[in-house]
Amino acid sequence: MRWSALPSMRWCGVGGVSGPRRGIGEPDALHLVLLLLACTPASAAAESLTLTGRAMGTTWSVKFLQPAAPFDRAAFAQKISGRLEQLEQQFSTYRPAAELARFNAAPSTDWIPVSPELARVAVESRRISELTGGAFDATVAPLVHLWGFGPQRHPGTLPSDPAIGAARDRVDYRRLEVRLSPPTLRKHRPDLAADFSSMAKGFAADAVGELLVSLGAPNHFVQLGGDVRTGGRTTDGAAWRAGIEEPDERGGTIACVVALADQALSTSGDARNFFLSTGRRYGHIIDPRTGRPAGGALASVSVVHASCATSSALATALFVLGADAGFAFAERQHLAGLFIVRDGDKFTAHATTEFQHRLSSAHFTDFK
Repeated sequence: MRWSALPSMRWCGVGGVSGPRRGIGEPDALHLVLLLLACTPASAAAESLTLTGRAMGTTWSVKFLQPAAPFDRAAFAQKISGRLEQLEQQFSTYRPAAELARFNAAPSTDWIPVSPELARVAVESRRISELTGGAFDATVAPLVHLWGFGPQRHPGTLPSDPAIGAARDRVDYRRLEVRLSPPTLRKHRPDLAADFSSMAKGFAADAVGELLVSLGAPNHFVQLGGDVRTGGRTTDGAAWRAGIEEPDERGGTIACVVALADQALSTSGDARNFFLSTGRRYGHIIDPRTGRPAGGALASVSVVHASCATSSALATALFVLGADAGFAFAERQHLAGLFIVRDGDKFTAHATTEFQHRLSSAHFTDFK
């Protein structure tokens, strides 16, 4: 693999186990498919504790330093699971009784009361949409379904131009309004549907991090699907480390290990959720501006940010913007981003200036 704009990086290999990022309540459809690896120095791993489980259609893992106060492992796990279940009841579009699913099904165009968490995510979603000129859009679900990547999966059939146009008529983040006080949402047309899957898991990772702090575990590493949120440091004072996996269909090879301290990391890509038609690749991440799959030669985008909800949304938005426009946008906005581009049967990685400055201790390994 060739690396661009990385003059002082060292090369190393690393191994481990990772899990896929999945849509909320949707165990088979991958929305952000690049995998992440959580790892710590050996000295820290021996003294830290790990809890795991399933939520939001994927797996979660929490590693943390044992609190000084009396510690009940089962109670910790139950509180984490309970918090994630609460969020899934708010953000799921597949559970009919979930808050967002009920909002989408409502025929009303009046203001509808929602939870503070749902309103906060909607506000940040709209901010990212406006910032990226609509490259990120929480109302893109009709197009995702049309291309066969929704809950009723049938990828492989190219939709007609009229069908794409009809679906695009239902997609526009500006037709979804939000208020924080009181927390309410309103859609401008009854058939508008919001789907915050590209942000909700990151928001949930942030929420679990906040929960761990309240439980006396400020030093932690949270992984929920393909989103990572860290707090504090390991026992030896080092930053936590997260691995970004090689963006191909095989998986399992870690390409990049980055150091994170009170930061989040999210990755978006189409390495495993795509179909081929007449020799062309069609990925599951849809450009809401064109109604067609995004990506081109771009294989994945990883973003480091203080907020996991924001890094998750930005990774998707930058992937939609593409290798050139996305990279230029990230530089203008001083974002810490890593773009991995297909170059024949190889990959080329491009790191933004902020990625290099913030992650000077990052390590990269060549793709085989």
